[in-house]
Amino acid sequence: MATSIPPHTWKNGFRQPKKTVEPTVINSTDPSRPYVNPAPQELPTSNVDNSQGKNFLRTWPSLYNGTEAPNGKPDWWKPSSEVDVLIIGAGPTGLETALSLSRQNVSFRILDKGNTPLIAGRADSVLPRYLETLSSWGIAPEVHEEGPIIERTAVWKDGKVLFHGRSHQSDSRYRGLHVITQGQLERIFIRDLLRHGTLVERDTKLLDYETSKDLSQSHPITAKIKSGNGEEETIKAKFLVGCDGAASGVRRKLGIPFDGVSTDIYWAIMDGKFKSDYPHAWIFGGVLNTQHGAVVIIPREDGYNRLYVQLDLSKNGAVAESRQSKDTAFQEAGGQVDVQSIIPDEVLAQANRIFTPYKIEFEAPLSWFAIWKVSERIARQFSSPELRVHIAGDAAHTHSVFGAFGLNASILDAANLGWKIGLCARGKADLQKLLPSYDRERRLHAADIIEISGTYLRYSCNRWDQEVPKLHRAGDPFGEEAITRSVRGKVSGIPMPPGVELPEHLFLPDFYMRYGAFLLGLDIAYGTSMLNAKQDLSEGVKRPVIVENGVRCPSPRVCFNAGEAGYLYDKMKGSGIFHILVFGSDLQGPIRQELLAFSKNLSDGFYGKFGGREVFNIILVTKCMPFEMEARLIDPGMSALKDAATVVYDDRPPDEDAHYTFGIDHSKGAVVVTRPDLWVGMSIFPSEAAELEKYFAQFMIPQKLQNSLNNGHATNCVKADETPFDLLNGNKTGKLVYSTEISKKWLSDSPPAKAKTSGTAVDTANGGPSVAQLNKEAENDLGNADRGGAKVNGTYANGVPADKAGAAKRNGAGEYFVSEATSTKASH
Repeated sequence: MATSIPPHTWKNGFRQPKKTVEPTVINSTDPSRPYVNPAPQELPTSNVDNSQGKNFLRTWPSLYNGTEAPNGKPDWWKPSSEVDVLIIGAGPTGLETALSLSRQNVSFRILDKGNTPLIAGRADSVLPRYLETLSSWGIAPEVHEEGPIIERTAVWKDGKVLFHGRSHQSDSRYRGLHVITQGQLERIFIRDLLRHGTLVERDTKLLDYETSKDLSQSHPITAKIKSGNGEEETIKAKFLVGCDGAASGVRRKLGIPFDGVSTDIYWAIMDGKFKSDYPHAWIFGGVLNTQHGAVVIIPREDGYNRLYVQLDLSKNGAVAESRQSKDTAFQEAGGQVDVQSIIPDEVLAQANRIFTPYKIEFEAPLSWFAIWKVSERIARQFSSPELRVHIAGDAAHTHSVFGAFGLNASILDAANLGWKIGLCARGKADLQKLLPSYDRERRLHAADIIEISGTYLRYSCNRWDQEVPKLHRAGDPFGEEAITRSVRGKVSGIPMPPGVELPEHLFLPDFYMRYGAFLLGLDIAYGTSMLNAKQDLSEGVKRPVIVENGVRCPSPRVCFNAGEAGYLYDKMKGSGIFHILVFGSDLQGPIRQELLAFSKNLSDGFYGKFGGREVFNIILVTKCMPFEMEARLIDPGMSALKDAATVVYDDRPPDEDAHYTFGIDHSKGAVVVTRPDLWVGMSIFPSEAAELEKYFAQFMIPQKLQNSLNNGHATNCVKADETPFDLLNGNKTGKLVYSTEISKKWLSDSPPAKAKTSGTAVDTANGGPSVAQLNKEAENDLGNADRGGAKVNGTYANGVPADKAGAAKRNGAGEYFVSEATSTKASH
């Protein structure tokens, strides 16, 4: 959104401009039920204006200014001084991290030193992979419907066409590059957080933080913050995430070097409406000029364009020469241009030198103007040694504007870090095992961005005198295999005879062939690790799927029921959820035995052990028709799979269906583990389901108590915060909590528990049945709505006290309440 929305009407069923100015919004006209809309504010969008005047954007401070809203803080806003995660910075990276955590019920606070979200400017577009991530969080439609979609490119050089054709093509449902302003994106994220009951704490700074040496503490981070009114507060947190920009105070506090270079390449950025006789003025691309530099053109919403104009600020450059002729202070400065004093008319003159023989001029006030210096740097580590403090976004890496990677790399940082911190904060995963992968994976991608975007930049600017930084080997090593295979399209390109260099006019076609998928965020491989299982990729080796571990999970079109179709990703929602794709062909013949083996393993294997539905989303992909499924799954051996799985129907032709996309053998099927950030973790044949337990055991914490009760003692149990402990004293027999997925937990310092299953009271404190036995009896009772699994001192079921003479009842949602009078809820 570049400017304030003018008045419109929909009286004819479609949007039309109003001929007369009327109120933008209408308040309640009924005095008995007053509703008053929040007051808008018209803010200037640029600190520097052109000759056309000043541009304004309407904003709504009550919606977007968080704790600095003019009507004050809402009554419901009561932030805790103890949270799971403290986020520093509420730009895109911080907000994206918050979005991920909010969907995992992880507590957090998010601070920003600014009073408002970004009004205008900065990042300008999002890639398909970014949108796929936002889609899994449920908010992609708000983003991809804002501006135009870029799917073709035109590049001219020295007055001649160098490249004109299709570009930004992909198999993603989002296809190409979607234009949206960073400020509008931030506002979308802020509204989402508001729906989750969270405000951005504005005009608030991090003064300092310390990480306790005693890491056994539940909240080892102590942070001191200060709000604009001078109030200071101490916050305790499990984790701290620094999303505080390229000059990150969090990074400096950690003492992490920022490797790379600061170039002398400067860009002037102008958002506005322009008139030009250049033939491709409203197509994405650029104009290159051997003598003067480059202009990049990005078509925006509502007829606006963004121009990136390369500035030659050397002593003899055109901008410098124009200054030298009229500014004595400039001459005294020895040729150094004060970039803060460059004005739009100078930039427009430079653009016209580059556009020669074509002309360009202003048509409306600028919505944004800035001078940007290219810096290409990567933090040597993205995490502190004890893995409690992390950095993301510009705090971790900065790079060229080419490729739109600043904003888009930030969402991948947030998505990658968010699910890992979320699982650790909830006690589902071991932070010492899982969190090191954040640095390894995201730093590898950042190094690829520096190299590829830097090459693109230097070609366009004709600045090969500046060496592209090679930063893959800075910091902890990735391994040569990870580096060489991190961008799979790199080996493509235009074939040339040995010893023959690629002609200059073929540079861009060759570059797009090699890096087109990378530029859209799709070609990002993370390398072998405990998350991305090692594979034998030798020729002739039979693998369950052709899709390799550590790469993007494809999202082919599928059918959900007789009346609805979509994409596989439509059923892969959530932030801290592993998606287990089970390819079952038609569920008949040899593949049925594979599926029976997988179904049998569900109850006692990875699914029950590591969290059930709370952690795993099982999707059965079948070639059956919807009306055939009931009969095909009637076998009792399939019941576990039937109960746990969401079914999607793979009814497209054989050369474009999901089984073809993944390379499935219809006689054997396959199971694909897709990580919460939608990368493939591993794949197996269904009969190898035991391998899934081994995979998850590398970093997940078992959620099911395996040991029996012993005279009122519980050993190797789990507390509510998932920290293993032993109850060594018989007086601490604990409180019993039932759940068919999470199984049993013992909470210390509670009265002795007596369980009742199937109508028979059992004294667990005096040598009664084992937990496993009780759990089995509870599970057996799930199918009977009138017979509850257990009762402890008068169980409450569905909020109603159970008959003390009978068993607890199961409510309509399939939930049991097993506790004393306060009721503990356990969902199956």
